[in-house]
Amino acid sequence: MWMSWFLKGTTCLLQVAARSTPRMPPQRCLSSSLVRVLTKPHTPRFAIPSNYPQGQLWGMSLPISCTRSYKKDTKSILDFSVDPITVTDIKQYLRSKDIPFHDGYSCLHAPSMFLDSAVGVPADTGRESFTMFIDKTTGQFLCKETLVEGSWEDLQDCLEVMQKEGQASLSPHVLLGYPESLEEREEKEQELREVQRIWSSAVPFSDLPDEEAQLVKTMFQISKISNATLKKFAVRLFKPTKSLVFPWFGGRDSSLRGVKLLSAQSMEGGTVAYTEATVPKAGSYHNLFGLPLVGRMDSEVVLTGQEVDTLAVSQATGLPSVALPRGVNTLPPALLPYLEQFKRVTLWLGGDMRSWEASKIFSRKLGLKRCSLVRPGEFQPCPLEALFQGRNLARIVKASIPAAHKSIVSFRQLREDVYGELANTEQVAGVKWTRFPELNRIMKGHRKGELTVFTGPTGSGKTTFISEFALDLCMQGVNTLWGSFEINNVRLAKIMLTQFAMQRLEENLDQYDSWADRFEDLPLYFMTFHGQQNIKAVLDTMQHAVYLYDISHVIIDNLQFMMGQENLSVDKFAVQDHIIGAFRKFATNSSCHVTLIIHPRKEEDDRELQTASIFGTAKASQEADNVLILQEKKLVTCPGRRSLQVAKNRFDGDVGIFPLEFNKASLTFSAPVKGKHKLRKVKGDKGEGSDNEESLGETLKKEETTVKKEKLVKLERPPKATKTPRAVKSPAAGKGTPEGEGKKQP
Repeated sequence: MWMSWFLKGTTCLLQVAARSTPRMPPQRCLSSSLVRVLTKPHTPRFAIPSNYPQGQLWGMSLPISCTRSYKKDTKSILDFSVDPITVTDIKQYLRSKDIPFHDGYSCLHAPSMFLDSAVGVPADTGRESFTMFIDKTTGQFLCKETLVEGSWEDLQDCLEVMQKEGQASLSPHVLLGYPESLEEREEKEQELREVQRIWSSAVPFSDLPDEEAQLVKTMFQISKISNATLKKFAVRLFKPTKSLVFPWFGGRDSSLRGVKLLSAQSMEGGTVAYTEATVPKAGSYHNLFGLPLVGRMDSEVVLTGQEVDTLAVSQATGLPSVALPRGVNTLPPALLPYLEQFKRVTLWLGGDMRSWEASKIFSRKLGLKRCSLVRPGEFQPCPLEALFQGRNLARIVKASIPAAHKSIVSFRQLREDVYGELANTEQVAGVKWTRFPELNRIMKGHRKGELTVFTGPTGSGKTTFISEFALDLCMQGVNTLWGSFEINNVRLAKIMLTQFAMQRLEENLDQYDSWADRFEDLPLYFMTFHGQQNIKAVLDTMQHAVYLYDISHVIIDNLQFMMGQENLSVDKFAVQDHIIGAFRKFATNSSCHVTLIIHPRKEEDDRELQTASIFGTAKASQEADNVLILQEKKLVTCPGRRSLQVAKNRFDGDVGIFPLEFNKASLTFSAPVKGKHKLRKVKGDKGEGSDNEESLGETLKKEETTVKKEKLVKLERPPKATKTPRAVKSPAAGKGTPEGEGKKQP
């Protein structure tokens, strides 16, 4: 009875795939070469009790009225280029202005110019008085006392004004930034009202009846989290939709700035999927959950990917613990100043390979020397699961391994990594495509740190295919950066939006806002370059994007456009080899997958492209981990038939080819109807059954021959009788027959 009573209150549904992460406000510190669109996908975790009804949603549906009107946001794109800044440049400038500073892990610490007694502080002053943090990579600064933040250019302007006016400090309001529009102010006020409404309606667990509190804990897998811990972290229950509410307290007065709501839905197979939504929008939600409970003297912290994991770590170990606002997807640089006080940071983001890879990437931002990583696998699940299983969390944290390694390692140091790859083969294989299952069978998945070379005939649809190829991954949470040098970003975004909606929006303009809002939630960014570009500028922009947005997939379309501004006296093939080598190095060092589109050499129309058909020397195919070729067989009577060939796969050696069908209405490629063609999977030697399978090229040749024969048979048939005498002569006579008819073809 109590179960049905509790379920009775759940009347609102939330789409599991939707996660509230709309547009981020314009920031002056963003690179001028980037345009953004962002999301945060969820990951199902934990097994649901078998006696719980399937299909029942425990969650939330925020009654927020969101209207969208068209406006051209000129503040998101800058027309001038921003020169890259180095930590050496920052230090030299601060010394030239007699600004004392300390060298931190990811930031420089300096006295804040926005406090009355900040300037003139001696260099040997204690670190606690240095409240301004300057990012070593971007130069962006933050004053933790006044919450004033800005770009490196803003900081330089402030110091110049102080020096010129002879002032000892500046008002925190000196950086006005861009004025908010009426729509933006109304939206912000509405969000604040919604935050207060949700928080005031939410109920502490200590005020719930025991049965109801235990039921909620069971559904959210926090049955071993005590009410005392939930009270300590101010976690509440939003009863109208049965959602957990995690507050965001911040600012000098520790006021309520936002909330995150966690919902759960039972899925087929006895699992439960969790869905999150944040107010305000995720682009403005920079909450390190648990930070207000960290003392000024604490020197160690455990960084988790979920709020519930922070609860588990704090209760089981007593150590300070905070949760990242977007889990394993990204570590915003804006949060780094709040983690500077810790001498040891243990990253325990989860128990899978994706969390492990994210831990290694985040440790570079935080400083390798102070970071330790909890290795994933059978013996180290995520913190909440470890607590549920009765594991000793303190021992697991203590056994974490250093993030920094020496230049030379032994197998003993690699042993656990090797075991992890063997025990998690599916996760190691990478992210799977949902629109191209045949690609999963050959390549197994999309992996970080690899270089993919993609080629195809001119006009065959390379850009259209690769945009859907990348969109598929982006929809699964792969942070993507597009560098389109052939077509402008508006046209590219139009193609991707059509592929996303799977329909022609020109004919359904009333649905545009709905689809555009969903598309805007994707972790998708565009470089603003167009036409010929210098490789250094492109690489600087890519590195900037990886640092700011944790980009894990970069598409470059295409290589030839980057060769225009290089030294013309150098051999063009040598220049191309240099560029390919630079992208290879970037992919490896940044743990980022780079997809590089290269035009092929000029080949005859009736010849299939090979790996050797890639323009330039053999370096492209040698450096690449994967080589994909979009084959096109041109036919006389119908559009060319396309197929995708995996010509190289360094991961496990499998190569193969499968047909594609193009849908002009949705601009999408897909595999043809099952049974029409066979997927050919080619290995180094002939495997069992290889004699019974025919290549796609042979299949297409046979079809083309069949089409030609059918056409010739048609031509050989006697034409219908007409009033024209020449048209009624028998073809057998061989006279009076139009040219090309009446002659028997072989």
